[in-house]
Amino acid sequence: MIRHTELGHLPFKRGRQLKTLLDNNEIAFAGNLRLKIYGTFNCSSGKRIKIENRVFFTSEEEALQLGYRPCGHCMLNKYKQWKASRIGI
Repeated sequence: MIRHTELGHLPFKRGRQLKTLLDNNEIAFAGNLRLKIYGTFNCSSGKRIKIENRVFFTSEEEALQLGYRPCGHCMLNKYKQWKASRIGI
């Protein structure tokens, strides 16, 4: 897991490092540190996450292992599966 705030002290450096990570396929998902939710990069909900709460994952497995759940907006089917497994349906 990579915290967005760890990518650089200046906003333009964070942007460059983030783009490099994305271009090199080193990160695949983004998440909310406080809410423990992960999702895709084009999610409208994810785009509103404060920088201090934004984290990045190399894979979906990494997010799940760290206790994050799928986003109910951009990953609806996976969210439903996750929810069903939690309530035993």
